[in-house]
Amino acid sequence: MNDLPSSPRDYRATVFLPRTGFPMRGDLPKREPEALARWEAMGLFGRLRADAAGRPPFILHDGPPYANGNLHIGHALNKIHKDLINRARQMAGFDANYVPGWDCHGLPIEWKVEEGYRKAGKNKDEVPILEFRRECRDYAQHWLDVQAEEFKRLGVEGDWANRYATMDFASEAAIAAEIHKFAASGALYRGLRPVMWSPVEKTALAEAEVEYQDRRDTAIWVRFPVVGGDLDGAAIVIWTTTPWTIPGNRALAAGPEFDYVVIRIADATEHSLARKGERLVVAAELLDAFAAETGITAHEVEQTLRGKDLGALVCAHPLRGQGYDYDVPLLLGDFVTTEAGTGFVHMAPAHGEDDFFLCRAHGIAVPETVNDDGTYAADVPLFAGLHVYKAADPVCAALTAAGALLRREEFLHSYPHSWRSKAPLIYLARPNWFIRMDGEEAIRAHALEALDRTAFVPDQGRNRIRSMVEARPDWCISRQRAWGVPIAIFVRRDDKSILTDPAVFARTRALFEAEGADAWYARPAADFLGPDHDPADFEQVFDIVDVWFESGSTHAFVLEARGMPWPADLYLEGSDQHRGWFQASLLEAVGTRGTAPFKAIVTDGFVLDEQGRKMSKSLGNVTAPQQVIDQYGADILRLWVMNSDIHNDLRIGKDILKQQADLYRRIRNTLRWVLGGLDGFTEAEAMPAADMPDLERYVLHRLSRLDAMLRRAVETHDWTGVYPAIHQFCNNDLSAFYFDIRKDALYCDVRLDAEGRLVAQSETRRACRTVLDILFRCLATWLAPVLPFTADEAWRARHGEEACVHLAQFPELPAAWRDDALDEAWTGIRAVRRIANARIEEARRNGDIAASLQAKIVLTFAVDAPEALRAADWAEIMITSAAETEIAAEPAGAGASAPLRAEPVVEIAPGEKCERCWKVLPEVGGNPAHPGLCRRCCTYVE
Repeated sequence: MNDLPSSPRDYRATVFLPRTGFPMRGDLPKREPEALARWEAMGLFGRLRADAAGRPPFILHDGPPYANGNLHIGHALNKIHKDLINRARQMAGFDANYVPGWDCHGLPIEWKVEEGYRKAGKNKDEVPILEFRRECRDYAQHWLDVQAEEFKRLGVEGDWANRYATMDFASEAAIAAEIHKFAASGALYRGLRPVMWSPVEKTALAEAEVEYQDRRDTAIWVRFPVVGGDLDGAAIVIWTTTPWTIPGNRALAAGPEFDYVVIRIADATEHSLARKGERLVVAAELLDAFAAETGITAHEVEQTLRGKDLGALVCAHPLRGQGYDYDVPLLLGDFVTTEAGTGFVHMAPAHGEDDFFLCRAHGIAVPETVNDDGTYAADVPLFAGLHVYKAADPVCAALTAAGALLRREEFLHSYPHSWRSKAPLIYLARPNWFIRMDGEEAIRAHALEALDRTAFVPDQGRNRIRSMVEARPDWCISRQRAWGVPIAIFVRRDDKSILTDPAVFARTRALFEAEGADAWYARPAADFLGPDHDPADFEQVFDIVDVWFESGSTHAFVLEARGMPWPADLYLEGSDQHRGWFQASLLEAVGTRGTAPFKAIVTDGFVLDEQGRKMSKSLGNVTAPQQVIDQYGADILRLWVMNSDIHNDLRIGKDILKQQADLYRRIRNTLRWVLGGLDGFTEAEAMPAADMPDLERYVLHRLSRLDAMLRRAVETHDWTGVYPAIHQFCNNDLSAFYFDIRKDALYCDVRLDAEGRLVAQSETRRACRTVLDILFRCLATWLAPVLPFTADEAWRARHGEEACVHLAQFPELPAAWRDDALDEAWTGIRAVRRIANARIEEARRNGDIAASLQAKIVLTFAVDAPEALRAADWAEIMITSAAETEIAAEPAGAGASAPLRAEPVVEIAPGEKCERCWKVLPEVGGNPAHPGLCRRCCTYVE
């Protein structure tokens, strides 16, 4: 409408042309930092808290990211999702106080500091521990500050001035106090049992610190000669994928309900190590596979025995005579399977949980054959000082020399590695501190009950974490490192019991609050023990606590210590945290308070590249949030998050980001069109919904449905599909439909004075402007949680530079706007419109018309077509200059065009073109004063 044709009189000044200061181009990389500075200057977070005073609280407790390196795309996904939920809750009438936090202790930071030492040729063991801890603290503080600025740049609103960190003195004191609670309850104990161990880092690892990578290893089949009894001279054969555990073997295990066969070898292939005439014992179910694998071509089954009948057997160690001169008893274990191997399992109690518990139950000692660094101990025959990673060849050579090796093969499998050092792990029995899952405290049982009371989004998360809690062993909370909170307890030297004196605990907490956990290393034991205990009678524990215990304790020093509601309304992290933070928080809180620290858990998927591959620098497929922000702006990244199915794995890349930028432009253009249409609008123009035309009431109905969808998401924390629905509404319902129809009335049904001020307008235009006002309030506030920069820019364009959308609330939409009957009627109208539009486009392509306003549309409806279709103003709906409705004698029946009974007909509209509204009408020229105008336009220019 901006390019009106020239005529003896220029009517352009009489037409309403939208005006707004909200530009078409977002220029987000430039404007977003300006918005951040504005929010900081106005003290936005403080104003939000002041405005929300007295409202119901909503607490999303922040799972702490690790203060190590720049943010990656997973961080962006996590914090954006949290920010949207917090902003939406705030705008829905809650007090959403969000305290961001960080994990600052643990091995990754130690590893980085040590890496600097290695490069400088410096020996960590020669650095005083307090100096080392200070360097770790400085490193963590640097990255905490960097990440905080990066999170702010994403538009994340929170109490950044009062963030929490696990290395804050108050936090360290609270963590020590939580350990003391477990000690006082009796749930904390020191025990020897195998744990996942990193020989490179020389410490135990939690399951959440383990990743799996492909590794080439050696599998072996080994003879264990039977000593005495009816099977004397036969050999039980085991299969293992860890040859390095053979020196630690102390027993064998069989399945009590399996059938086992004693076979005599008749023949074997040339390269087989099987000997003719020897007698071997294997599971009957695995015999054929065993024979094929070991090259046995002919054999005779001498005897079949039940597993439970083998329990009295005793074997010799396969390296007997070379320093391994002890008996190897055969035990019965329900964990033995016949999925692979021979049906027998060799037991190395220092290197496997099943091995450990079965051997301990039979009074078999646990040998310490492997050192912390993965080398064999000095008293291990044949292999002393050798690293277990390099033991396959020497062990196989020794077994071969002893005549015990039956077969060896190399294979590729998925094997646990440290996600920090990337080095392979081993199971190793070491004295560690554990929290008992069962027993009087019944932590496992209470945790499972708490999970049943927790809401999960998506719901399958409940089964995932539940199965992990059901199967997990006692919680190993000790680490043999230096950077962290020590397990600040004393153990009596005489009976090894824990000192649980409340005065000692209180003294320890007070010193930690004043000086941090460094006090444990800087002060003498007497300062903690006080006058009632002699330091000579106690061992001071210097193991540090697992970082998962620390982060699992954050509810204590963030929520409880700050007087915030407990439990939190929501925990939100990636799905990997079912075995990490969610579980650690659950077990810690249940063990100290009897219930979970959360009411609901939401999980996100992982971010992959556009081809569905895991991101890696080597593949060159990493999308860094900083790059996206520099090119597109944070709002585009935020829109990508909320347009994705975030509870499953997400994909991101150049093409996907371009698509999001296109979606953003459509949303921005919708806001711009609404703002332009509202130029000069005042509340005096507003019209009650009940007085509006059906089209406006239909738009309000569509708004009410979106409002219900959004409020359901606020309540359930499940935002799946909400913002795609809002985008579709902007694109399909508004831009391509409502705006298209109403722009004629908006532009032309108006009389303006010489200064462009409103003098008069039609009721239709008044209704339209009222709807635009409602649309703006809804869209700007609904979009604010996901597009905080853009929504606020639009809000200021409407309400002035001092206004801020984030201080607004979601509008309360009247229930009366919901009209399902009207929705059904307009659904039918829009279906017919799509069919008729196709014919108009065809006529345009054929050159029959240049624009729809040159057309007359003829629609033929069935006799039983709904009244809404027959009575509709089709010229207005189709944006043609004329329309004609015919009623056929036949009912609708079936068919793609029902209830149309004939294809729409496009004809040339009769009359002349109005120079103001461009409609082609017979009445044009009827007014001598305005010979180029239609009657409607004459009314508004006189």
